[in-house]
Amino acid sequence: KATVSVLYCRCRPQSSKMVDNNPMGGFGAGWGESSAPREEDSLYQGFSNQPAAVPNPLVGTPSSNYGGFPGPGQQSMQRPPPSSQGGNWGNTGVGGWGGAPGTQSGSMLRTMDARPMTSNRASGYQSKQPPQNGFDPLNQGHSMGQALPLQKRSDNSPEEQCLEMEKKVNSLIEESAMIALQKDYPLALEKAIEAGKKERWLCKEREKLGLGDQINIDLTYSVHFNLAVQYHNSQNYTEAINTYTLIVRNKQYAQSGRLRVNMGNIYYEQKKYTYAIKLYKTALDQVPATGKELRFKITRNIANAYVKMGQYQDAINNYEAIMKEIPDMQTGFNLLLCYYVLRDKDRLKRQFQKLLQIKMAGATDDEDEEDPEQDDKEVLADDGLLSDLKARRKQHTQLILTAGRLIAPLVEVDWEKGYDFVVSSFKQSRVSEQSNSRLASEMEMCRALQYLKHQKYNQAIECLKAFEKKDKVLKARAACNLSYLYFLEGDLENGEQYADMSIDADKYNARALVNKGNFLYSKGDYDKAKEFYLESLSVEADCVEALYNLGLANKALHQHEEALRVFKRLQTMVDSVEVIYQLANLYDLIGRHDMSVEWFRKIPIDPAILARLGTIYAKEEDESQAFHYHLEAYRYFPVNMEVINWLGAYFVKNEVYEKAMKYFERASQIQPNEVKWQLLVASCYRRIGAFPQAKKMYEEIHRKHPDNVECPRYLVHLCKEMGLTDEAVAYHKVLAKLEKRSGSHDAHIYSPAAGQGQAAYGDNTQQSDKPAATNSRHAADVAAVENEPDKDAINSETRKKNKKEEDDDELDDDDLPGM
Repeated sequence: KATVSVLYCRCRPQSSKMVDNNPMGGFGAGWGESSAPREEDSLYQGFSNQPAAVPNPLVGTPSSNYGGFPGPGQQSMQRPPPSSQGGNWGNTGVGGWGGAPGTQSGSMLRTMDARPMTSNRASGYQSKQPPQNGFDPLNQGHSMGQALPLQKRSDNSPEEQCLEMEKKVNSLIEESAMIALQKDYPLALEKAIEAGKKERWLCKEREKLGLGDQINIDLTYSVHFNLAVQYHNSQNYTEAINTYTLIVRNKQYAQSGRLRVNMGNIYYEQKKYTYAIKLYKTALDQVPATGKELRFKITRNIANAYVKMGQYQDAINNYEAIMKEIPDMQTGFNLLLCYYVLRDKDRLKRQFQKLLQIKMAGATDDEDEEDPEQDDKEVLADDGLLSDLKARRKQHTQLILTAGRLIAPLVEVDWEKGYDFVVSSFKQSRVSEQSNSRLASEMEMCRALQYLKHQKYNQAIECLKAFEKKDKVLKARAACNLSYLYFLEGDLENGEQYADMSIDADKYNARALVNKGNFLYSKGDYDKAKEFYLESLSVEADCVEALYNLGLANKALHQHEEALRVFKRLQTMVDSVEVIYQLANLYDLIGRHDMSVEWFRKIPIDPAILARLGTIYAKEEDESQAFHYHLEAYRYFPVNMEVINWLGAYFVKNEVYEKAMKYFERASQIQPNEVKWQLLVASCYRRIGAFPQAKKMYEEIHRKHPDNVECPRYLVHLCKEMGLTDEAVAYHKVLAKLEKRSGSHDAHIYSPAAGQGQAAYGDNTQQSDKPAATNSRHAADVAAVENEPDKDAINSETRKKNKKEEDDDELDDDDLPGM
């Protein structure tokens, strides 16, 4: 009897209804196990347990079936393992899988592909060529057909709509914050208001749907905070305060009390320092003791507000409290300013030395400051954090230098000793040796500028020349200052020498290039000066001095259009009266008087500009506007001789001699040695018929200026009109002597006619007893009248015309300014 080892398989019996093409009888409970399922049975039992092959005693070879499990392509029957006889338990009609050939199982084995038992067929892989229509391990493509079209998405539920709206609100908040960084505050405020509207709609909608527990409190806080910030940026302080108050009063926000600092900042900007201090102190009370840094920042704000109110002692108390705990450069500098206002010299010295003991940002014990050359080598490794660190270090150095320049003239009786104290403090400070040297050199440079302020030019030059033996950077700066100093003194040779030295030390120094161009401009070499100005602009595009001087060089080269472009560019950079004047002057030079007037009117009230406007209107033959601006110029500056000339000539032209006399008298007071103005006053007296006053004034002029030829001429004519023949003859003799002495060629005009003698002065006919005509046109008319063959043929109108021209001869273009 053969011994057979049987593999027990814990399988749940399966009814015949679960088998499609195998007419097998139902199984009974085999191997003493119940047919009911047990709790400990695994869900996937029977799939991973493969029974070993059992030798078939009927055939004598091991069974090739699957030990009661279905083969490939068959349904799982989960029947009990086969017996040693090859039969199955409970199977009465049909032979088992391990039966003899000829049975159902034998024929099935002959039709199946023989292969070793592996696990890849169950996963869908096989050794045959896969189908060409794609990966389909379950062979489902032939039964399912073409894929159905995608269904359209149904409308969102109310919850989903609320979530979408919440995303939009967050997006609007982010957009508002990013736009505010670009300084576009109106658009940022518009986005913030829109976010607030959508957030309120979202809250109402959720309350309406009964979703009050889904209201996002953090979103509401973000919306209101961003809205308050944008109101603040837009200087809408009332709305900002209201919004901050709404946040602070909400008990759901635990840390909202700190926003009182922002409210205090708003009152600080409005110069309501009392309210600002109150809010700062309230916020300070709500900050825990562990937040020391925040507490000290708020305390510094309180001290700053006290400084604005002029309560310096209260500010000092707050600043000193900060310096005892966490000293920083900004607070220390503010404290030094308070001591400076109180003129406390001792505390100024102590505080300045404490400033020098404050560590620089990012510095260690061994290194307080980076080497500038090393910084230049590491430009490629620069990043945002390093840039911020460099900016803070630069501010640190700048505050120390400012403090030194501030206290140097005050801490000692002599300001020079004060600079000595500051320099020695720098050398004894705890910073690195290189930093000490640079700070001390900066103070020496400030000392030189202080010498210039006190007009001690020799000491300033000596102080600046001492930098020639120092490093390259300081040498270049000193040479640049020396060239500027020599330029102010008018020493162009030495100044140009130091300008060249400065350029050799640093060819990218824009100010040195400007100084070099200035020396060339002073020499009249405008083309080369223009080249240096352009080179300076290539180094520093916003160099104001280079742009202004470039415009002047173009103007000197008569390149007015190019000069206009330069000054217009400069006008967009700086709002300067000098630039406006140059633009107006250039428009006047090119004949565009309308634009010239427009630019001149932008200049604040200035007598010279008013006179210039009057001249422009005079060119345009607008006498009313010309008179208005000249009169305004005289009202602001009544000693401008050009304005007085024009106003006197204007009234003479309009035959208002009484008013013209007023301006000529003012001119004679300003220039008492100028005979011209006194003669004009006397002529105005004669024009209005006040002959005695005119004669008296002519005689006074002749007594003070006996060598003047014009005065006797007018006296001869005036005495003739008054019928004073004897005096006319006497003044005629004086006139003849003066003309003979001066070698005048016009003496024959004023000599008595041949054969008439002295009696000619009593005649009423027009003879040669008239004053010499200084106007060429009038001289030609007189010659024409004298050469007329028949004098009786001259009509009365011609005589009146000649008489008027004779009277106008005393106020001709030689004596009065042109209109």
